[in-house]
This record gives sequence, C-alpha cells and structure tokens, in this order.
Amino acid sequence: MQLIPFHKIYGLYAITPDEVDTGLLLAKVEAALQGGISVLQYRNKQASYDLQAQQAGAILPLCKHYQVPFIINDSLEICLALDADGVHIGADDGNIAEVKARLGANKILGASCYSRFDLALSAQQAGATYVAFGACFASTTKPHAPVASLDLFKQAKAQLHIPAVAIGGITLTNASSAIEAGADSIAVINAIFNADDVKLAAQQFAHLFKESNLKATT
Repeated sequence: MQLIPFHKIYGLYAITPDEVDTGLLLAKVEAALQGGISVLQYRNKQASYDLQAQQAGAILPLCKHYQVPFIINDSLEICLALDADGVHIGADDGNIAEVKARLGANKILGASCYSRFDLALSAQQAGATYVAFGACFASTTKPHAPVASLDLFKQAKAQLHIPAVAIGGITLTNASSAIEAGADSIAVINAIFNADDVKLAAQQFAHLFKESNLKATT
C-alpha cells in the first residue's frame, strides 16, 4: 500500500474507540489496517494523558508498517512528541493557524466543521489540510450532535481545494450516500471496531470506494 499524499486524504478513515485495554486495541487496529483502511486517527476521550500517549505510541509502529497515515485527535503535544503524521482538532481545541504553525507544513491538520460550511472555508484559509463534516447520520458516539447535510460535500467539491471527510453514524447501509454526495473520505468508529470481524468490516467499507471509482469511470 502506498502512503497517501497529505493533500489526498481519501477512502476509509478509521477512528479508534475508547478502549482501555491496549492489547485489545492494538489487535483491533491491526485487523483494521489489514482490512484496508487509508487513514487512522487515535481518539480516546476517556483515557488519561499518560494512557493516550502510551496507546498512541504503541499504534504508531503499526501504521508505519502498513504505510497508513496516523493522526492524533486533539493533542498536538502527543503528535509532536511521537512525530505522528498529524493532528485533528475541534472548534474548542485551539486556533487552526497557531496549531499549523507549531505542527509544520509537512504534517496533516484536520478540522471539525460540524454542519457549518463557513468553518470549512475558514479552516482551509488557516491552513487545514482536510475538513470533516458531521454528524452526517444519527451517531451513538455523539448522539446530540447537529445533523450535517450531505449537500455540504457538494459545496466542498465546488469551493474547497482540500478533502472533505464525512463522520457520524456511518454504516455500511448509509456510507454510499455520503460517498455519492462527494465525501472524499468516510470516518468510521463503531461500525468497524465493534464488528465481530474488524478486518472484514474494514474490507467492506473500503470496497465502497472501489465501487464508486468503477462507477465514475464507466
């Protein structure tokens, strides 16, 4: 697998679950990597800083082995300490331009834009390398998140020059509608990591992008 250029975030974007058992987390992450994920974000809102740093440090070699970009959620400090591939921040996690300045030009910087296209335009101008819209569907991870219209991805195609990621409640049943709307990537947590067969679930999601490419060329 070829490492995806930072400006070409595309395909299946897996986000880790809140798992305190590092051994179990690593097993699930490797299965997802074997299944064909294109990007991995480490996210554990329940863990202490020390556990986050430990788990992220354990995951990083796996991502390097499979040549998959590894992004840290919220923590620029952990990203810099590990020399991970990038960081993803929300609206309350820091100024994008300031984070970009500390992160450097060669790292990935993702920004949550929720259901607001104006935030995406601002994020792009401030130096984000991709934006994320969501929740696109009802989400168990963030049940009270505002719904993000799939029309945002059509706007993104027309007005942004950076990738747009769909997140929130994405399943094998509804993922295709986000891809068809123009999402460059779909971010998935539960539908992959809570599956009985993590590798198979990742393969099934990844296959949706292959199908989309085939449709686009026929």
